[in-house]
Amino acid sequence: MNEQVTYGGQAVIEGVMMRGRDAMAVAVRAPSGEILVWSEPIRCSRLARRVRPLPFVRGAILLGDTLALGMRALMFSAALTAPNRGNEAHENGDRPTPVRGMSLWFAVAAAVIFAIVLFFVLPLVAAALLDRFIASAVVSNTVEGVIRLAILLGYVLAIGRMPEIRRVFAYHGAEHKAIHAWEAGDDLTVERVRRYPLEHPRCGTGFLLLVMLLSIVVFALLGRPALELRIASRILLVPLIAGVAYECLKFGGRHANRWLTRVLLTPGMRMQRATTRQPDDAILEVAIAALVPVLAADGHAVRTEPRLANARRVEADGRPLDEIAEIGEPVPLAAD
Repeated sequence: MNEQVTYGGQAVIEGVMMRGRDAMAVAVRAPSGEILVWSEPIRCSRLARRVRPLPFVRGAILLGDTLALGMRALMFSAALTAPNRGNEAHENGDRPTPVRGMSLWFAVAAAVIFAIVLFFVLPLVAAALLDRFIASAVVSNTVEGVIRLAILLGYVLAIGRMPEIRRVFAYHGAEHKAIHAWEAGDDLTVERVRRYPLEHPRCGTGFLLLVMLLSIVVFALLGRPALELRIASRILLVPLIAGVAYECLKFGGRHANRWLTRVLLTPGMRMQRATTRQPDDAILEVAIAALVPVLAADGHAVRTEPRLANARRVEADGRPLDEIAEIGEPVPLAAD
């Protein structure tokens, strides 16, 4: 396996975002068929840099930075895949506006609030309506957790029926395959990447499921105080639970080959079957195009897909960077 730098990412609209130690990159298939790649150095918040060495504290803070980065990637992909945009966006004045500053953090806050209300407050209210029939506080909190899991699974299965989301899920699978290939020391070509599994032990889907399962245990210990206090406890403890889940997933990713770890990761890996789809070769090309600049920024040389020679580097607003070398040019693998 290659040097232990954790690579990850997410699927976006007609594309993939990848991030590594020093850089992030988003590759998007434009309506013209061309692959457009935007990359830049990672700029973590000051708070994230300070808490990075602190286990169980860093998880929630780093998650916030990750959500902000993912939101920027999503906005970029949405702008470039809109009708009459793509690689022609730079030819007129109607360019995508990079999302930064307060508007970006407002979007992240809105997404977090929506998730907390949907997955934590709503199940609690539903369980509270059933409390008159439940004598035990532990049983009540367990029922709440089961409702929470049902909402998560129902949400994932429902959006997975939408054709647009099914395509995003294919890009999600391509992201996993590309990372698997790199971690195995394989060439980043479509033929090689195609062979790897859809599921990955560090996937965000597994993280969400782990948060839900841990919350059942934590909330079961809190008894059944007044509804207002129960709602407050759910909101305030979410960052702590996320921090614990982050450490568990990080540990699982490092020790995925141990039989006990594989057993513990099995629920999350199974759930990824609902959030990934088999990608075609064109989608795999996009995932590879997103990973290559991130690896290059970390000093790695890779043998990549020759067909990516047509990929074009662009700015965050879609303008081409003609002076930058083509990202798909094959180079020798780094010596072991």
